[in-house]
Amino acid sequence: MIYSRSAEYAIRAFVHLASVPDGKYAMVKNIAEEAEIPAHFLAKILQQLARKGFLRSSKGPTGGFSLRIPANECSLVQIVDAVDGLADYNRCPAGLAECNDQAPCGMHDSWKGLRSLIMNYLEHTTIEDVAKALDLKRRNLEKAKKPKRSNSKKT
Repeated sequence: MIYSRSAEYAIRAFVHLASVPDGKYAMVKNIAEEAEIPAHFLAKILQQLARKGFLRSSKGPTGGFSLRIPANECSLVQIVDAVDGLADYNRCPAGLAECNDQAPCGMHDSWKGLRSLIMNYLEHTTIEDVAKALDLKRRNLEKAKKPKRSNSKKT
């Protein structure tokens, strides 16, 4: 895992919210059920993200949450930063107080390359990208479950 469980839950919720039509809201219990996330934990995460301006919230029987930022403009790094912060990606993987190109730890060079790959992925992958990939995967799984029809004729 490259980010916390909270960030993972936020991303999963945002993917769900990407399918909510403009002007509509999704209830926490519905998001939690579909994304298999504990509802009370998800509610706290979504409230935090609403306060930070990522989501709209509405109270009442038709209320819930919706994306404030379009799914194609919301990168994973924005969500991870809002939930976890990015400090862990800049820390020394060996736990040294000082670790840089001039005073590297034993893992510095390999971590530097890996960190670059992780950050590139998080920065250039949007919620829309994840939602589309997930939808494609679901459709392919459904196709695989359907029995194939035989074209051969019996004589």
